[in-house]
Amino acid sequence: QVQLVESGGDLVQPGGSLRLSCAASGSIVSINAMSWYRQAPGKQRELVAIITSGGITNYADSVKGRFTISRDKFKNTVDLQMNSLKPEDTAVYYCNADLITRSMYGTSQQRPWGQGTQVTVSS
Repeated sequence: QVQLVESGGDLVQPGGSLRLSCAASGSIVSINAMSWYRQAPGKQRELVAIITSGGITNYADSVKGRFTISRDKFKNTVDLQMNSLKPEDTAVYYCNADLITRSMYGTSQQRPWGQGTQVTVSS
């Protein structure tokens, strides 16, 4: 079974910075892409940033120039550096991975989610 565990969420003032981290563990054969999503109260979950196995990144327009996604392929981790935070960045942030796992039945593709970490931007 594969697990994604996020950390780093906190309360921060507008203009501040936070770094979120996510670690994937379990019977992982390979990871195609890792990403961060967020969900604010009363809103749908939205993609914030994604990074492929080749290091290609893509960001939501609302965070371009402020957030940076990075990954360590050897440690199966992905980070999200968030700068110049705004109140509208307040949300629960979720890690997601598109990966191949191995079990006694063979290999399979999975897209597990982490449990989420709360980011609150407020003065």
